[in-house]
Amino acid sequence: MKESFWAMMVVGLGIVSILFIYYFQSVTNTSEHNYELVKESTEAAMFDSLDLAAYRQDRTIRIDREKFVDSFLRRFSENASLSNEYDIKIYDVNQKPPKVSIKVTSRGSDIAFSITGESVNSYITTQIDGILEAKYAN
Repeated sequence: MKESFWAMMVVGLGIVSILFIYYFQSVTNTSEHNYELVKESTEAAMFDSLDLAAYRQDRTIRIDREKFVDSFLRRFSENASLSNEYDIKIYDVNQKPPKVSIKVTSRGSDIAFSITGESVNSYITTQIDGILEAKYAN
């Protein structure tokens, strides 16, 4: 009888450990996906919003604020996970020198779990500050 209780405890601990591994794996995958998505979308949106007329005229590198926001939101929404809810805050967009600060907070249904009927959600926050650099060429 004593050995059967030990076996039940080992099976129960195995199931609990598998649930913890699944939960932390989903949080890690979501965090990595958000970081890469924000980073790539920011970089591409900064290149999309370059003001080529100003560059041709006096070789200054600047971005257009409205084009950046439009391009970033379009690129981010095309590749974002549909099972997550996102809160995007664009804090700072400097036109010259080109600098942006973005904060994205996500809450997903894949990283929520329930204990005693009460839902516990995790919020994953990703913050990026980006500066567009280019070599000056004559």
